[in-house]
Amino acid sequence: MIVGNGRPVFSGIAIGRAYVYKKGLATLPASCGDAAVEQQKFETAKQTALEQLQSLMEETAERLGEEQAMILDVQMMMMDDQDYLDSIAAMIQNGASAAEAVKETGDTFSAAFAAMDDAYMQARAVDVRDVSSRVVTILCGGKVGFAMEEPGILIAEDLTPSETVQMPKDKILAFVTRQGSSNSHTAILARIMGIPSLVKTQINLDDGVDGHPMIVDGFDGRYYIDPDEEVVRLMQEKKHTADEHQRQLEAYRGKESITRGGQKVKLFANIGNPSDVEHVLKGDAEGVGLLRSEFLYLGRDSYPTEDELYNAYRKVVEGLQGRRVVIRTLDIGADKQADYFQLDKEENPALGLRGIRICIRRPEVFRTQMRAIYRASALGPVSVMFPMIASVWEVRKVKEMCQTIRDEMAKEGIPMGEVEHGIMIETPAAALVSEQLAAEVDFFSVGTNDLTQYTLAVDRQNPSLDGFYDPYHPALLRLLRLVAENAHKAGIWCGICGELGGDLTMTETFLDMGYDELSVSPTRVLELRKKVCESEVSPK
Repeated sequence: MIVGNGRPVFSGIAIGRAYVYKKGLATLPASCGDAAVEQQKFETAKQTALEQLQSLMEETAERLGEEQAMILDVQMMMMDDQDYLDSIAAMIQNGASAAEAVKETGDTFSAAFAAMDDAYMQARAVDVRDVSSRVVTILCGGKVGFAMEEPGILIAEDLTPSETVQMPKDKILAFVTRQGSSNSHTAILARIMGIPSLVKTQINLDDGVDGHPMIVDGFDGRYYIDPDEEVVRLMQEKKHTADEHQRQLEAYRGKESITRGGQKVKLFANIGNPSDVEHVLKGDAEGVGLLRSEFLYLGRDSYPTEDELYNAYRKVVEGLQGRRVVIRTLDIGADKQADYFQLDKEENPALGLRGIRICIRRPEVFRTQMRAIYRASALGPVSVMFPMIASVWEVRKVKEMCQTIRDEMAKEGIPMGEVEHGIMIETPAAALVSEQLAAEVDFFSVGTNDLTQYTLAVDRQNPSLDGFYDPYHPALLRLLRLVAENAHKAGIWCGICGELGGDLTMTETFLDMGYDELSVSPTRVLELRKKVCESEVSPK
């Protein structure tokens, strides 16, 4: 039995099979010195890639239609392109390994396609890069994509936002990563899904644990691989107790979120994808207080179209059955990167081109998203909020852009509903000028994760600084109270959508400050409602 520890990001007990997720090797293997052997390695990897693509093409045709499947057919055809194959063979003959030859050829051909004038040929640059990456990953012994035959525990070095959106969420019982922090997007996803998860573990991905029985204890931050009978018995009992506690919380399902003193608060949920709506309904949230729309931009090679975004928002609006959804506009940048945005490398991306700054700099991207949001608003209650606001001029600029878009859509006869326009308060500057900002918008929603980061000058993605990341710092609490006071002074509502909103030790503090809404992970709603209903806080 192997026992290890990590930092828990969501409580609970998970029992299942271990699945190790490995990325392709960062360092390409050198040639073994025999060109014939390296060429055979390539031929074998090529055949494996073709088989994978054929299988994916059949699955895609069944789920999404023949047109989408043809994208994979193009990649299969490229694997038989003679110029492509000749380039790989020549590099192998000149001493390169099979992996090095495929990587270099893929980069060269991709750049050549991207430089062409024809739009169709430019699009092929992505196909060459993708298929080459697939072959290189096979040659390096990594897995292409990720499949789970049955529900189990996902183990990884770390997971980027773009990787998490592609995971088979319906089969993941727990996350266990070597890196990450309690504020990473893997941790946020774990809280949305309500599954026990550990970060900063010492688990060995190369220790033959793939497929072995495993237990994750999200209460004590411990994991067990090949647990003995006594550990299995104890963990099953612990799981039974946790399940019983969850059943008791069902008594608060459908109840009004109101304190014993008579103060009401709305309890909403944070989500990242349309598929998360099921967690909102299961958790009995009163709506969605934060739809992280940037996840619709991750895990792909090109900008989503207006129709793609509209269909995603439509599914959320219709799925919520009359509950309100607050959509945060694109917050790409910092730790959420998409290569096709072609953002310049920044020394400090957390302070760089991200959030509303990208939308102002790239109005065509913002326009596409806002048109999709306004179209979805015709189907149910929709609000929109803008992230990373620091100045009043930014809000006025965005409002002007929005009005132009609405006027344009009105002339086209496109149905739209009434949409509240709000902002996220996540910079100290926005908190300090919140009185002026409140005159420009319909609501505030505080992003406590970033507000804490910027107030304390602590990178929330750096696990070595976890001891310095203090969400209870008096400076932060003073800013939170100021924001609520200025919102109410202007007659607008204010909420909290950061992870701190789900901290039960802070619930009465937020109620006392006068916050009108708390938006948390869907799985925390019932427990938070219980805390609210037991509170003695009265309206001011």
